[in-house]
Amino acid sequence: MKIGLLVAMDKEAALVEEATRGRDDVALRRSGIGKVNAALAAQRLIMECAPDAIVSTGVAGGTFAARADVLDVVVGERCAYHDVNCGPDVAEGQVQGLPREFHASPSLLAAALGVAGRAGKARPGLIATGDQFVTSPDQVSRILEIHPGAAAVDMESAAIAQACFLHGVPFISLRVISDVPGSANRYAQYNDFWERVEAESFKFLRQFLEAIVR
Repeated sequence: MKIGLLVAMDKEAALVEEATRGRDDVALRRSGIGKVNAALAAQRLIMECAPDAIVSTGVAGGTFAARADVLDVVVGERCAYHDVNCGPDVAEGQVQGLPREFHASPSLLAAALGVAGRAGKARPGLIATGDQFVTSPDQVSRILEIHPGAAAVDMESAAIAQACFLHGVPFISLRVISDVPGSANRYAQYNDFWERVEAESFKFLRQFLEAIVR
């Protein structure tokens, strides 16, 4: 089984490389930040490597609705946009003609939840994606109005999910929480995260890959 692994930033790629070192069944690519970069990278990965599944990983912001702490992992049961509005005849967050939410592959989700049950510090939920670096409680509140109970916010997952949906490639997003917008020490959380985080923080990803690749 060949897995395509997408991260946005060099910092994330360095950590994920440590977690996947020695595996020839994983194709790791860095997309760059944002929805367009993410979708294009997913398209290239599908065309060049023909993976059996694609996993989006890296960091994300938490939300006060989900109570996810820094260094917790959010298993993306679903991914959806929080910054799309196609008019009054389409639900907010939905691209016309496509699902409002992109669901993770059932088999990948089952494997991730199995790892979560053993590893702890992981929770399933919806990942809300938009071309915004979310920093304030007002932004989070607005996102939660569109997607109540969203567990994490990022800038890539739903775009990768959309590309995979259109190509019929199984997909899941696994995100480590780097900060929780609205927390009193949110800026310190994000800045300190990169000082404190180690490749061990992505051991969930390593265990997940071991569970799905035999």
